Amino acid sequence: MLPKRRREVSNNGLLSLTSSMAGDIVVIHVNGVLDATTREQFSDYLDAAADDHGPDMILDLGGVTFMDSRALGLIVHNWQRSTTVGGKFALISVQYPNSKVMWVTGLSERLPLFDTLDEALAAFAV
Repeated sequence: MLPKRRREVSNNGLLSLTSSMAGDIVVIHVNGVLDATTREQFSDYLDAAADDHGPDMILDLGGVTFMDSRALGLIVHNWQRSTTVGGKFALISVQYPNSKVMWVTGLSERLPLFDTLDEALAAFAV
């Protein structure tokens, strides 16, 4: 399924966030740094996406250049918020060199990671 047209929403020079829709599921495309300097921007964006589109969410992390533990905590919070109310949540295109904290903490074994959008959508359909 091809996502609908992307919409630029937030870009502060360190982090650019865009969203698209794959059916009824919001796909958030993350490009740049996820750390203390961008945490509020990332948090506000995720909150707005959940408010606007409901609990089903896919985060495309293929463009992440660095992720710290605070950003990972925010991702875990949104995963829990989504699944607690019966929503579906996935991370796609996660790159180990830029998201090592996910492996160091062991969360790469718990979070729903997929290589592609199509794989995540297929898992949602089950």
